[in-house]
Amino acid sequence: MIQEQIRNTGAKTGSHRIVVLGMGGTIAGVARQAGDNVGYDAAQLGVEQLVASVLRSGGGLSTDDVIAEQVAQINSKDMTHAIWWRLVQRVAHWLADASVQGIVITHGTDTLEESAYLLHRLLSPRKPVVLTSAMRPATALSADGPQNLADALTLARWPSASGVMTVASATVHGAQDVQKVHPYRVDAFSSADAGPIARIEEARVVRLRDWPVPDTPALWEPLHLAMADTDAWPWVEIITGHGGMDARVVDALLQAGVRGLVVAGSGNGSVHEVLMPALARARAAGVRVWRGTRCLQGKVVPAAGSERGEAWDAVTDLPPVKARIGLMLELMLEAVGGPRR
Repeated sequence: MIQEQIRNTGAKTGSHRIVVLGMGGTIAGVARQAGDNVGYDAAQLGVEQLVASVLRSGGGLSTDDVIAEQVAQINSKDMTHAIWWRLVQRVAHWLADASVQGIVITHGTDTLEESAYLLHRLLSPRKPVVLTSAMRPATALSADGPQNLADALTLARWPSASGVMTVASATVHGAQDVQKVHPYRVDAFSSADAGPIARIEEARVVRLRDWPVPDTPALWEPLHLAMADTDAWPWVEIITGHGGMDARVVDALLQAGVRGLVVAGSGNGSVHEVLMPALARARAAGVRVWRGTRCLQGKVVPAAGSERGEAWDAVTDLPPVKARIGLMLELMLEAVGGPRR
């Protein structure tokens, strides 16, 4: 089976090459002045340039050990389903190569956590798949990209490393937990209550907890054929709770053909009272509704019996942007006859 190839082929023994897939982002960005850390153009340098710069600095890797491939060249705020699918396909291809020990992906920070979660759910790899990024362009006086890429290469080569992870500022996060929590500083990512997976210290990995293992089965085998038509991916939107809400947003989305809604409620997943009738109408019309929280840390704690007769199908502990991906995948799985969550 394809999934078994992805999970097991070359799992350490005989594998030695690292594949670096370029997606663009700030790590490949260029500014007109070295002191400009915000007014830059993202996705200007090719992944081969990024890799060559790091290899020249040493670290025990040669050009024979690394394959660089440009998958996309975008500012990650402009991510699309089609680009995501291209990335998933290339990661799946290289995971099945027995000579490949691990994969590094250079990616923009804005949607990095979403890409990581998508790969985590679809592929569930035993080999390391490491997404890295930068908050400053490559032309900055103190660019963070080169060290982040070097650390990602270290992690991808680490003998016991496994699963989809991110690394920046020498901190390793798991795909399930990582979130971008700051718009400017270089240590922009956090795993909130879960904490980081590991630290990178002088080209060594210091593990703090277990490597990330999905709590649900990988979805590549049942979904990879259905997902090829990216225009047909089900439409799932996020509604963020706030004061002064208007239920017309739900009715408008329902009329426009939305298939799923993730409600990022306030506090402990609280949903504004004006939304409840509209969400109930959406659910009665066949739209799947998940409830979560807009809070950056912690999980929704449901009250006993609170879901009976409510206007949603499930309470999710995922951040809203990841819950959107999770609901989208579930809708796809149902369409091909798979089980519901």
